[in-house]
Amino acid sequence: MKKRFFASILAAGLGTWLASAATPAAERPTYFALKVYHLKTNRQEAVIDSFLQRQYLPTLHAAGISTIGVFKPIGNDTAADRRVYVFTPFTSLKQWEKIDQETSAKLLAAGGSYENTAYTAPVYTRQETILLKAFDEMKSLAAPKLSTPKNERVYELRSYEGASEKIFRNKVRMFNAGGEIKLFDRLGFNGIFYSEVLFGPKMPNLMYMTSFANRAEREAHWKAFGADPEWKKLSSMPEYQNNVSHIDITFLHPADYSDL
Repeated sequence: MKKRFFASILAAGLGTWLASAATPAAERPTYFALKVYHLKTNRQEAVIDSFLQRQYLPTLHAAGISTIGVFKPIGNDTAADRRVYVFTPFTSLKQWEKIDQETSAKLLAAGGSYENTAYTAPVYTRQETILLKAFDEMKSLAAPKLSTPKNERVYELRSYEGASEKIFRNKVRMFNAGGEIKLFDRLGFNGIFYSEVLFGPKMPNLMYMTSFANRAEREAHWKAFGADPEWKKLSSMPEYQNNVSHIDITFLHPADYSDL
């Protein structure tokens, strides 16, 4: 009897492990690179779009990275500092390093107006890369289930800075153990990613992105969030007070060729 009992437990555990191991790598991201191109002109934006759509995404797709997001701020075409955000997920730092080395060489060898731009006509004013690590409670990465055209969608990128490393860790716990990510999921925020910044211009810092069918849906979701009893309880807990010193919010829409 005992042998059969322990055998069933072992079989159940093995089945769970096999199911986890069979999950596609793209659904279990660990690290993200968020590259930001800063631009000034229509020409620069056209060159960046062409490079990303025709070279960068196909090259990384071929390398096994199937879900890459390309986003632009709403109102980007009239901004003095235009930006293009490129979000690339990786299962490990080793994969990031390997793909970065291999694809960089391939892209440089391919040539084109991006790679061969003259120093007198740069394709961007500057470029920055933010390295992120997924929160424990972020279980998967997938395109949001939105039926509206991409140019109507609103993607909200949020950056939360902490006054100290200790205070920052408190906000991270609030997202994970505190249940903030689960609350976003329950309320249908279509989360793209939840992460802490490992290297970037603003530290200590966490970043996350949610997505909505349009601006009205975005407003309705946040109204429901603020009124939710679970959020009211969580946000009133003494241990989670004053754990964000600065918030940046950027409204984006996905490029036509974005995977997300």
